[in-house]
Amino acid sequence: MSLNRNIFPLILLIVLLTGCASLSTRSKDADTIAASAGMQKQEIDTGSFILTSYYKINDKNAPVNIYIEGDGFAWASKRELSANPTPKNAFTLQLAAEDPSKNVIYIARPCQYTSFEKDKLCEPKYWSGSRFAEIVVDSVDKAVSHYAAMQPKPEINLVGYSGGAAVAVFVASRRSDVVTLRTIAGNLNHDAVNRYHKVEFLQDSLNPIDVAGKLASLPQYHFAGSEDKIIPVSVIKEFAEKAEQGLSCVKVSSVNGATHYSGWKEHWKELLAQPVSCKPVLRKL
Repeated sequence: MSLNRNIFPLILLIVLLTGCASLSTRSKDADTIAASAGMQKQEIDTGSFILTSYYKINDKNAPVNIYIEGDGFAWASKRELSANPTPKNAFTLQLAAEDPSKNVIYIARPCQYTSFEKDKLCEPKYWSGSRFAEIVVDSVDKAVSHYAAMQPKPEINLVGYSGGAAVAVFVASRRSDVVTLRTIAGNLNHDAVNRYHKVEFLQDSLNPIDVAGKLASLPQYHFAGSEDKIIPVSVIKEFAEKAEQGLSCVKVSSVNGATHYSGWKEHWKELLAQPVSCKPVLRKL
């Protein structure tokens, strides 16, 4: 028994060190991707979470494209939460790095890429049942405001992937400086998604479909993967239908062959170039 008691602290230490090493590796990978696109790293203290971001600002008078990360490595398995939600493959950052625009910003979600020693608020609930909680949305909104303050007349194009699409919807619904919204494989109704997968509903999270009507006049484009087994296209279409209220502002496209995690990067410049506009719907009397 004494042998087991002596070994247990060593095992725990190994687990903690492995977790730190994993975060370090993922952070270095993200730094490399960002550097290749001329983006700099910055940590933003939002008053709640400390959010990690990467940015390039080459023209303060031009619009800014802001990318919001997905849920990252939230689950180690179907029933086991991960110890750290930092993305394993920096997928959304890769899309931001592909963006040729003058001003591009990437904002990670709470507890991603940021040391838990710095961010004392980090708890597993913020990458599980509370991942779309008010405090989460507010923190990302404040990070957006941090960059918007750099522009004399801010014009923001929001891009959100997966769970980041949900956060982007909430941020867009609260701001007057967002001029377009794009989502990629977006979780735009987590009740419907969880019902589809037959798992428990999120009890402590806001649901983006509840604010769809507030975005009726905002030009938006929602991209779904034809082979996505995580977010069915029906969820995205339902959101679009609820957002359409007498204006033709919402487009939905299914990207052939794209899954939830693949088939996006190679097409992103082409998808990003698709026009996002808003015009009245002419109705017959």
